[in-house]
Amino acid sequence: MDTDYSSETVSRLRADLALALRAAAWHGLSEGVCNHFSVEIPDGHGRFLINPRGLLWSEISASDIVMVDAQGNKLAGQHPVEPTAMYIHAAIHTLCGKACVLHTHMPYATALTLTTDRALDTTLSQGAMRFHGRLAIDAHYNGLALDTTEGERIARVMQQADIAFLGNHGVVVCADRLDYAYDDLYYLERACMAQVLAQSTGRPLAPVSQECAARVAAQVQSERLQSTLFFEALRRVV
Repeated sequence: MDTDYSSETVSRLRADLALALRAAAWHGLSEGVCNHFSVEIPDGHGRFLINPRGLLWSEISASDIVMVDAQGNKLAGQHPVEPTAMYIHAAIHTLCGKACVLHTHMPYATALTLTTDRALDTTLSQGAMRFHGRLAIDAHYNGLALDTTEGERIARVMQQADIAFLGNHGVVVCADRLDYAYDDLYYLERACMAQVLAQSTGRPLAPVSQECAARVAAQVQSERLQSTLFFEALRRVV
């Protein structure tokens, strides 16, 4: 096994990634043994940590996390990796420069990808406003990501966006830190849930102005201590 796998930096990242996966299961954001969270190891060697094939997110511990290269080849870890796991992730890490890439089919966000709007309306709830100006929409579903071409296509659609709504598919949430990424993932699903519930009433919706939504987004992004506190609270509980 690669000795880097047990280094202090990698061990801490493995623990954080396992926590994010277990928390996502606890919050109902997982789907069977599908989907992946990945984190780049910050050493410039193009290596990543990712969840293994065949394990429920609720059972994953730090020792289950696998180290891979950009092609998805296993470098260290006790479990196999799904062959397609890195097709989306590697392209976003590499082409978009994202350190953390969380891909889920979480229900309410995925439900919005099935609509003609394809995504969350960031002028509705306060929770949605934090994502104003941070979304990309890939409206063209192109089947399963079974090769690097599809991952690269998604990455080109994303460009510098933090979050992508993938039409008829799911979402991708990215950040430079896992605590920020998980916080965004959780609150994205909450905002999508609020919108789906509001739409289900059949009553007209009441959005705020673009200017107000942009102001709220800037307020949230200016101070992310709450994201770190949330992640640490999950560490104590999950």
